Amino acid sequence: MKFTITREQLSEGVNAVNAAVPTKTTLPVLANILLEATKDGLRLSGTDLDIAVGTTVPASVDQEGAITLPARKLQELVRELPSAGIRFTTQGEQRVTIECGRSKFKLLGLPREEFPAFPQVDFEKAGKTTARDLQKLVAHVAFAASTEESRPILNGVLWQLTEDRMRMVATNGHRLSKMEIPLTSNAGEPADLIIPPKALEQLRKLFSPDDEIEIGRSENHLGFRSASTVVYTRLIEGPYPNYEQVIPRENDKFATAEKAALMAAIRRMSIVASDQTHRIRMSFGDGSCKLSVTTPDLGEAQEELAVTYEGEPLDIGFNATYLLEVLKYMPTEEVRMTFKAPERASTVEPVGWDDPASFLTLVMPLRLLD
Repeated sequence: MKFTITREQLSEGVNAVNAAVPTKTTLPVLANILLEATKDGLRLSGTDLDIAVGTTVPASVDQEGAITLPARKLQELVRELPSAGIRFTTQGEQRVTIECGRSKFKLLGLPREEFPAFPQVDFEKAGKTTARDLQKLVAHVAFAASTEESRPILNGVLWQLTEDRMRMVATNGHRLSKMEIPLTSNAGEPADLIIPPKALEQLRKLFSPDDEIEIGRSENHLGFRSASTVVYTRLIEGPYPNYEQVIPRENDKFATAEKAALMAAIRRMSIVASDQTHRIRMSFGDGSCKLSVTTPDLGEAQEELAVTYEGEPLDIGFNATYLLEVLKYMPTEEVRMTFKAPERASTVEPVGWDDPASFLTLVMPLRLLD
């Protein structure tokens, strides 16, 4: 294998696939990146067996071939080399010489044959969508997935495809985020798919918003492919909880507030809140929301915020961390909260969002201690 590549192109390729390389592994070859010199350029691949990423970058190839090299060392080397042409030449199956300017390195790798094959995903009947739509869904929903290992199904994001729209939903049982986008192209057969957030993060990072993405499927895997990059992910198996049951339909109390002011007030209250529960009290009445915190071993705090409020007066408790999280992803300057009772779920939605997507978040309240 012999090829020459610019530092910028090599850096782009290495950084793209490095996200799929595990930091710890009992299988040495998984700590490596597969480099394949082909007539189309340099193909780089990385995998942790759950997620796999492959990308092709331009290179001047004199002799085709392949080798796997340690991902971390290759990334460090590329970062330190000057901005000039880099020449790769293999000697046998496990050794490569790297030359750049007056620098010369010899690295030991592992044979291509030891690198695991990527999942067999069928792109023949692939659906299509834009990276922009996928990235919008991921950016507004994936944060709400659970990070606890006790309920693995909630560690994933539910991606629902119908004939005319796609929806993503994530929840950890305390907060929920749901976004729905009308489809402008055929994204494939209708399905409910549960995807690890780590894979969705790769879609957000590796594809340009204008890329057209092909979506291929097998029984246990999904593939997302653009002209130069492909991301494979293992699907999480099992039925996703019926989230529609927890979305309230009868909330009859409504508050509209300026997002930045509300978040700032909640952040101030959270300083004095319990480190265990993060509980704050919100008291809604005519034209105002009074926020307060009492933590026996720390102190107390109060603040009043001007809001537009419709309905009977209400005292309700929230985990400040969860409430701040859903507010952070609101795409508008004003937000609308709806309530039914102190023990019932509250929703948070954007106000005046000029977008074809619909976006809803939900936060479960905490019981107030009087």
